[in-house]
Amino acid sequence: MFEPEKFIQKQIRDIREQIGDGKAVIAASGGVDSTVCAVLMHHAVGDRLVAVFIDDGLMREGEAEQVINFFEERNMNARVVDAADEFFDALKGINEPEEKRKAFRNTFYSVLARVVREENANYLVQGTIAADVLETVKGIKTQHNILEQIGIDPESYGLTIVEPLREIYKDEVREVARSLGLPPEFSERPPFPGPGLATRVLGKVTPERVEIERRATKIVEAETSDIAAFQSMAVLMNDKATGIRDGKRAYGYIIVVRLVKSVNAITAEAVNVPWDVLKRIDKRITTEIPEVVHVLYSLTDKPPATIEFQ
Repeated sequence: MFEPEKFIQKQIRDIREQIGDGKAVIAASGGVDSTVCAVLMHHAVGDRLVAVFIDDGLMREGEAEQVINFFEERNMNARVVDAADEFFDALKGINEPEEKRKAFRNTFYSVLARVVREENANYLVQGTIAADVLETVKGIKTQHNILEQIGIDPESYGLTIVEPLREIYKDEVREVARSLGLPPEFSERPPFPGPGLATRVLGKVTPERVEIERRATKIVEAETSDIAAFQSMAVLMNDKATGIRDGKRAYGYIIVVRLVKSVNAITAEAVNVPWDVLKRIDKRITTEIPEVVHVLYSLTDKPPATIEFQ
């Protein structure tokens, strides 16, 4: 049986032993994994940790402010790095999902390596969990925070990696979060992909298409906030479809809505969302985002699907 308090105490001891008098940087997205890592690290090394929010232009609305406020309220060192142009340049013209993940990963570590140098840090902390390692090793999809498992030497980026959570799964991470006293908006926060909304934009990733996805995501999350789900999302499809706007033919985007329930992300089951909720989501998306003319719902479990579309 997993005991979060014992896990916390062991990790604090291990972190202090590994880092010694060094300084560490963590890229904190606001997800439960990186947030738990940041708080654990702060307990272990205090002001020798810098929590960095990399604004890649691929996050949800208001995410940077929420994350930085969380850390500043706890008197933790925190900063925002604006790198949106770098990420969009790296993703330009790429359609294939694995190539997107690799482009994101390379840019992510390039930016982080720069931050580590600016901060004169010795260590990079990551919120890698067991499911990330498992899916990368099995070749299901590449996780941007797995390096050694895909044959990349972290030292090639000038980084020494610290991964306090790599032996536990998402449900256990949440137990640790609660034991650390994290508020529910962080401890119970639904998983969000490392490459952000780029994972939910099929086809080319452009600022325009990401903004459509961002607005659809906000609607889906708001309308399903009281439905028990492991993850709820909107996905912008690559294809377009014919619709009608102002009595005229309109060729617009397709949004797929997906909600799943899961314990550890290894398997997942599509949620039976009430019809009136789905219709409300459809009405809001097609009204508030006029570029969208069709809204669909994804029914497929994992397996054979994955939770995300790419």
